Amino acid sequence: MLFDRDGTLIRDVPYNGDPRLVEPMPGATEALGRLRRADIPVAVVTNQSGVARGLVTPDEMDQVNAKVEELLGPFDAWAICVHDDADGCTCRKPAPGLVIRAAAVLDVSPRDCVVVGDIGRDMEAAMAAGARGILVPTLETLPEEIEEALEVADDLADVVERVLNDAGEAPVPAAAAPWARAMGWSRW
Repeated sequence: MLFDRDGTLIRDVPYNGDPRLVEPMPGATEALGRLRRADIPVAVVTNQSGVARGLVTPDEMDQVNAKVEELLGPFDAWAICVHDDADGCTCRKPAPGLVIRAAAVLDVSPRDCVVVGDIGRDMEAAMAAGARGILVPTLETLPEEIEEALEVADDLADVVERVLNDAGEAPVPAAAAPWARAMGWSRW
């Protein structure tokens, strides 16, 4: 399972470079715990344009990500886009690059991934990569993003329940690559 960071796993603090401001979203710790106990790999796919804009240093971003792991446990992979929209990269959501990269690190097909996010860009990236997208709306989610989403969940607990029910029907492969964790955060 691939999770957006800001607004999905942690409260969205725009261009946050301060680990003291990291606060898990309600139910994030429990949801991730259930997935890990079910041997479902978890990864983060996140746009961090604050780096390209000079609002956050790479070191500050890494400190925030370390705090996320301290609070929510280790992730099997991180795929991070540090570009801005104007850079025209293939990794920045809604492009599929982050989803494809995280799937590669987990040694699974993007088609076997579920992308969980709070905005339309997350769902567009999932669709572009051939993954299943589940939108968990927040107050910042636009009404048209909710309407356009193929699947909408109430919260992270609802997402996990759906995925675990589906996993009972068709097993989700665990991360096969023991080196995935050692690779660290993948910045494009």
